Amino acid sequence: MSGVFSGNEISYTALNSQHFLIFEKEGENYNLYVSQYTDATEIGKESPQILELLVENYDKSNPKHRISLRKYLG
Repeated sequence: MSGVFSGNEISYTALNSQHFLIFEKEGENYNLYVSQYTDATEIGKESPQILELLVENYDKSNPKHRISLRKYLG
């Protein structure tokens, strides 16, 4: 659980040492963000330096949503 993300459950993957993709579970929906932190230990504890919403209500069956994710994961 994350206090920074309104107490919602989150999961993340590192893009590099300071940039992360974060999925936030909001009810039954997921939001996808790209963020910047000093390091991974701050995620969910501190406010990010940068937080950009990429996809609201992520749906893996939506090609546009998958493309947004692939842009960052390669």
